[in-house]
Amino acid sequence: MVNNYQDSYETDILIVGSGVIGCCLAIALSNVGLTVTIIDKINASAQMGAGFDGRASAIAATPQKMLHQIGVWQKLNNFSTPIKDIRVVDGNSNFFLHYDHADVECEALGFMVENRHFRQACMAKIQKNKNIYFIAPTQIDQITFLPHEVNSTLINGAKIKTSLVIGADGRASKIRELAGINCVKRSYSQTAIVLSVNHDLPHYNTAYERFLPSGPFAILPLRSNENKKPRSSIVWTEKSELAEIILNLSPKEFENEFKWRFGDHLGGFEIFGSREAYPLSLQYAEKIISNRLALIGDAAHGIHPIAGQGLNLGLRDVATLAEVLADGKRLGLDIGAHNILQKYQKWRRFDSATMLAITDSINRIFSNDIWPLKLARNISLATINKVDPVKNFFMLQAMGSVGNLPRLLKGQGL
Repeated sequence: MVNNYQDSYETDILIVGSGVIGCCLAIALSNVGLTVTIIDKINASAQMGAGFDGRASAIAATPQKMLHQIGVWQKLNNFSTPIKDIRVVDGNSNFFLHYDHADVECEALGFMVENRHFRQACMAKIQKNKNIYFIAPTQIDQITFLPHEVNSTLINGAKIKTSLVIGADGRASKIRELAGINCVKRSYSQTAIVLSVNHDLPHYNTAYERFLPSGPFAILPLRSNENKKPRSSIVWTEKSELAEIILNLSPKEFENEFKWRFGDHLGGFEIFGSREAYPLSLQYAEKIISNRLALIGDAAHGIHPIAGQGLNLGLRDVATLAEVLADGKRLGLDIGAHNILQKYQKWRRFDSATMLAITDSINRIFSNDIWPLKLARNISLATINKVDPVKNFFMLQAMGSVGNLPRLLKGQGL
């Protein structure tokens, strides 16, 4: 990883955005001999502290295979927590849906990882990689997409010539805007309140999702702290106007609001760290490729966190685009050509649209207190829980094991 710059140079691929999605793609592509430059407007060291992003993410079992294959998981394993079971309940109902990893004969349905540890693992790999050049903080000042190359000038004066630009710069993607790609957006009028708690009783590697009228309340298992105290990450969804009030409560008042949602199945609790708030919205780019440009992760699609699939959707983008580009390089083709990028867009279109529709529908169906819908939800949860083939299919879907999978998601090399 290098933070200074040359006056001008060439690179096979320019990735805009150094979040975990962009970094994972850079690592995967560098492993097949492609040279990659990553730029970001935020310094790398600033992104790796707990204060930058206090969230934790669920990594599904199939994307975890990819992370192991590209050498990132080996640096994450000691910081991860397996999710062996998932329990879903609608409010205070006695009906529930329980996913058990033993039913699909796997080590875990997924793994919880704190975002700062994920960033640190990616950066550790990048620092030792001679095929990856990292420039931060900087931004693109000018960019020209030509038929056979892309020329860009950074605000620090560096000039970069490349075959392909990857937009991995999040929901407010600047490169998507510069390329003139329209993005459809719709607010959920909900806010995710994210925090962490210590609790008295063990979580037994079980994730809990409790649906409330304002939105889902998720309790996600983390590794115990240095005092061996069990910990969990909380994603508490509220209507935005109410979330603002809750976030401004005194510590004691906030704890009282939290307590009745958290319940007592994990015993007493202690809130630690900061409370963070993230407005929730649905958005998707009308296309994820343009002339010598491809979008991945949140730059391509942003979904509701109700099923914890946002990061996994981006990791599936990484696996797909990496395979398409690696195959193109192996055949001596122009990796930025439209027919190469079209394969990526076609491969990803159905999966992305399906996950967007599923998460949007679940949120609409469960985030209310309408009695007929509540009855239907309870019956559905209880029925699915009793029908093993259906339940197992949903588990495999959550693990990312359904569909036409790229090689990396199977744990195979490019």
